[in-house]
Amino acid sequence: MGLNPPLTMLGHDPPMVATTFQLSRTNTSALAEWWRSVDHLLLGMLICLIGAGLILSMAASPAAAQRIGYADPFYVLYRHLFFAVAGLSGALTLSFFSVTQARRFALLAMLGALVILLIVDVSGHTVKGATRWIRIGSFGLQPSEFAKPAFIVFAAWMFAAAKRSPDTPAFPIVFGLYLVLIAFFMRQPDFGQSFLLTLCFAAVFFFAGLSLAWLALFMGVSLLGGVGAYLALPHVRSRLDRFLNPENADTYQTDKALEAIGQGRLFGRGPGEGAVKYQLPDGHTDFIFALTVEEFGLLISAALIMLLAAFVMRAYRLALRLNDYFRQLAVAGLATMIGMQTVINLFVNLNLAPPKGMTLPFISYGGSSMLALCFAAGLILAFTRRHPGAFGYGD
Repeated sequence: MGLNPPLTMLGHDPPMVATTFQLSRTNTSALAEWWRSVDHLLLGMLICLIGAGLILSMAASPAAAQRIGYADPFYVLYRHLFFAVAGLSGALTLSFFSVTQARRFALLAMLGALVILLIVDVSGHTVKGATRWIRIGSFGLQPSEFAKPAFIVFAAWMFAAAKRSPDTPAFPIVFGLYLVLIAFFMRQPDFGQSFLLTLCFAAVFFFAGLSLAWLALFMGVSLLGGVGAYLALPHVRSRLDRFLNPENADTYQTDKALEAIGQGRLFGRGPGEGAVKYQLPDGHTDFIFALTVEEFGLLISAALIMLLAAFVMRAYRLALRLNDYFRQLAVAGLATMIGMQTVINLFVNLNLAPPKGMTLPFISYGGSSMLALCFAAGLILAFTRRHPGAFGYGD
């Protein structure tokens, strides 16, 4: 009976619990501040998506290595792992940045992308008739991938500046840069990236709520550009003609992708049991979704797409609640880029759109694509960190 009652019975926390709670609130280190302010749900979904991409790359690697001619069946997996780790590390590092630092970094990336695009235009590396890369050892850097998220941040910055100072000629400046990027992309040629950049620009334009006159001008120029690309660029005309008239064209990859999806059915043939992937040249890149359905089934594939959709919708939800106009536009624009790239890739896999050479975000193999998408994700994480007054309501 002489024992003292537990501290919890007296209304107090045990010393260890109290100390732990106190440390979690009083720790002012950079890591602790980052952990308290970063959006855990976005971060968790990003890690899950990259992890899923590694699993699918493991399934696709033997077939891809065999087609390319590498003795090591997991050559593609090892390279994917390298870029996944590098991309995730970069996204985490960028998420530590303040809003100002992240914006400045994106603007520097825009300048760097323009310089490299100029170098590519003069002496780039050509693959399958397209000059889109600059060689760095065994790695081919595609600057157009990085130009997209950097351009979105630049556009958001200019439109936010115009809201503060109405005399700022935001739209002419942003539209001029858009035309410069489109000119570079079409010279490579890369109609897919041009199309996605146009969609992203239109989205930021819409979110900014600019006048209908500017919107009509933009839509008119975009329409004329599309018609001009069809008339002037043989590869654009060829792809569209093949899509509209498949009976008179070579549609091998699309046919094989549909065959893989058809064989996968609801539950798939099992990990490593896919057969069509050995006949699908871009099964580890553009057509990774078809390979996923073949081996893992429609249910798991649908869950993967739902995870991508959840990442985008979470970013939208946070953007709507942010108080800062620049951060709203930047986050919404970057989320739109990831979401539209997902939709385009799925449409190509399902033969609802002509092939565009566009990866499934965070899932497909591709060094430049992985690094650029992680760059975009890192910016979203940085712009959505919780600070006093950052959000209009709630957390």
